[in-house]
Amino acid sequence: MSELTRIPAPDGVAAAAQYSHVVMGTGRFVAVAGQLALDERGGLVGEGDPAAQAHQVFENLGRCLAAAGASFDDVVKLTYFVTDMAHMTAIRAARAEHIPDDRLPAASAVRVAGLVRPEFLMEVEAFAVVAE
Repeated sequence: MSELTRIPAPDGVAAAAQYSHVVMGTGRFVAVAGQLALDERGGLVGEGDPAAQAHQVFENLGRCLAAAGASFDDVVKLTYFVTDMAHMTAIRAARAEHIPDDRLPAASAVRVAGLVRPEFLMEVEAFAVVAE
């Protein structure tokens, strides 16, 4: 396997690595992970508004994928960690807008109640395979 390369967060995405980063291996595999419900300054978007946070997650995820030469079409697995059902419902709705036909595994949501504030969407992980 080739060496992994970390790609800096693209414009419009919080720069801190613990919030968002893209890692590429051979040019065919891309991983994006982090807290993506943040604006470019690192502040939580739409506090108390799960729909706004979920929208921001997919906006940032799209930017990160694009920075690695990938798109939502390349995503093969998406996992999101949420604290409550409102966030789970919101992110499923946002996912359906960006990834049609709900082609990803249904078991891609993990509830992590008690770890962070209830209104805070914790983390998203996406894995993509880029076609040649």
